[in-house]
Amino acid sequence: MSWNQKHLLDIESLSADELTAMLDTAREFKAVGERDIKKTPALQGKTVVNFFVEPSTRTRVSFELSAKRLSADIINFSADASSFQKGESLKDTARNLEALNADIIIIRHKAPGAPHFLSRFLDSHVINAGDGAHEHPTQALLDVFTIREKKGAIDNLNVTILGDILYSRVARSNIWALRKLGANVTLCGPSTLVPRIFEETGCRVTYDIEEALDGADVINLLRIQHERQRKTMFPSIGEYSRLFGLNRSRLALTKPDAIIMHPGPINRGVEIESELADGDRAVILEQVTNGIAVRMAALYLVSGGKNGEL
Repeated sequence: MSWNQKHLLDIESLSADELTAMLDTAREFKAVGERDIKKTPALQGKTVVNFFVEPSTRTRVSFELSAKRLSADIINFSADASSFQKGESLKDTARNLEALNADIIIIRHKAPGAPHFLSRFLDSHVINAGDGAHEHPTQALLDVFTIREKKGAIDNLNVTILGDILYSRVARSNIWALRKLGANVTLCGPSTLVPRIFEETGCRVTYDIEEALDGADVINLLRIQHERQRKTMFPSIGEYSRLFGLNRSRLALTKPDAIIMHPGPINRGVEIESELADGDRAVILEQVTNGIAVRMAALYLVSGGKNGEL
């Protein structure tokens, strides 16, 4: 199994073999992170740019740490303190970054398709760190990596994604990754946020949380994407929590060894009870840890590294 892509733009265009190659490479890098000396010279002499035009904490810091562990030079770009504020276009800003001999440009942008746009004219490798409500490839990769680590395989697992599906790039990338790797995916949330069109991806859609959780191996909770919604999509936060929040009685409907996931940030008391978020079934912090290994793998593979050759 091998990686054959110059960029990491989305999950939709990847094959199951390429996904597996990324996960296998991440497993090797996780072992590196567990050593006393956590650095490897895999990207020594390379320059990585964190080009974040949209706010981020976990993803930006995770990419920065991943690049440093690969011995790359890292530049953090902030749109608030750049020529963006003077009217410079996305294309011109990216070309100027490339003129500084950037080897890899990691971009987060509010516009869907922004990474694909850059990839058409840049010689640098481009990694999508989230583009609007479109996709978030590395989040999906770290999610399936965590599932595979906990469950041994993805094929035939029952995975429930619960929350705001319509506006979530995490949901879209997870759906593509899970379906390509053979999982049974159920989507649940308010009908305004989980339209039936998602059934075309091979997922089951239900608005009954008890039906969605029955027999689940994995629950992936998503927060409400208020910043992307142009109008209120449900009556109130309290109503959402009452109908779709994960509590102890609802968790009992899942398999006894079901795991709870969340990409963060968590809204405690809304999508999940605080006690469950901190409980032994939650793997939320493990997702954060695994994000470093996955992003190291992404940086390594897009730059021409081969899995199995670390």
